[in-house]
Amino acid sequence: MMFCNAATGAVSKPKLAVFASGNGSNAQRLAEFFHADGSATISVICSNKPDAFVLERAKQMGIPSVVFNRKSFYETEDLLRFLQSQSVDWIVLAGFLWLIPEYLLKAFPGRIVNIHPALLPKYGGKGMYGSKVHEAVIAAGEKESGISIHFVNGKYDEGQVIFQAKCAVEPLDTPETLAQKIHALEYEYFPKVLKELFTTVVPAPPKDDIL
Repeated sequence: MMFCNAATGAVSKPKLAVFASGNGSNAQRLAEFFHADGSATISVICSNKPDAFVLERAKQMGIPSVVFNRKSFYETEDLLRFLQSQSVDWIVLAGFLWLIPEYLLKAFPGRIVNIHPALLPKYGGKGMYGSKVHEAVIAAGEKESGISIHFVNGKYDEGQVIFQAKCAVEPLDTPETLAQKIHALEYEYFPKVLKELFTTVVPAPPKDDIL
């Protein structure tokens, strides 16, 4: 979706906050895609880890970043006030490992999206991330894996699935080789699915009474 300024009639792009806890390759891919495509803007990259490499990526790309700790994330609404001050429209989770608190779910109804490196509902839930997912998929003898892009609710990986893409799990695959296949799917589909989502979904306006 594109937002129209009632005063000027100008069309503005949706502004995204990308949450990440680690390396940040998906965050970089999204930033590069939307910079080239022009259909959205990444306003800020948010992380719960001060040493996460995603923060270095943000610096290199000239994207503002913010770091928060567990206490401020769960016991205050400081992050929400910051996001609203930046006029953020959507929150995109790209390798973010904490459960989203209720105040953010209420402030961004239907506007928080996550990507998971498996075919949900299998291999989701607390503690299922990164190589742990791929190890579990291979140990179970699965013939295929993939990615799931889904809305976020109050439970790990249980929000409505928006899109899935699959890849084969070969007999000689290791968690590392499977991860490479999954990353390829993420890089190809995540920005495209988000672009389509922003174009077709008209979310409820932010709840100003939270401020």
